[in-house]
Amino acid sequence: RQPLSSCVAGERLCSTEEATAGSGTYTRHGFIFSSLAGCLERKSEDNELPVVSVVRDSESQLLPKVGAVVTCKVCSINSRFAKVHILYVGSTPLKSTFRGTIRKEDIRATEKDKVEVYKSFRPSDIVLAKVISLGDAQSNYLLSTAENELGVVVARSEAGVQMVPISWCEMQCPRTHTKEFRKVARVQPQFLQT
Repeated sequence: RQPLSSCVAGERLCSTEEATAGSGTYTRHGFIFSSLAGCLERKSEDNELPVVSVVRDSESQLLPKVGAVVTCKVCSINSRFAKVHILYVGSTPLKSTFRGTIRKEDIRATEKDKVEVYKSFRPSDIVLAKVISLGDAQSNYLLSTAENELGVVVARSEAGVQMVPISWCEMQCPRTHTKEFRKVARVQPQFLQT
């Protein structure tokens, strides 16, 4: 089984006399066509016609979509929103980073008017969030942490030590015992990164 080349959806690959149509392909008028964009593969088995299939290049296709839970890193914050880089969709690492924004009103579900961004996130925090829209022209994804399971999962204190969550809105440095405000995620086991 050797990957040959990439192809686009609808591309004519070969005639049905040369090969059998495999996954990701269809036949029409004696020819095999690709039904999706991806890598063309030809697999031969004992004297039979080779099977031609198209395998989607899954890494390049993975994009955060609305409703997906993503893991992101906070880059900067201001009084209205936090800017983040999306690193994972579910448990799959992304090859390229996508930018996201968590607006003040999307940080938590209750008392939205009392939310303060700097009491929820700090730069370099690792946050679980949900994609709520595909964003604006700068290709920023709009994210929300308004569910209990979403929010900060990893944060470092000013002493550089990973902090421990002590409530839904506070984390504590195990070395200095300093408390800092965060919108803390109640992490579900399936989202824990090992």
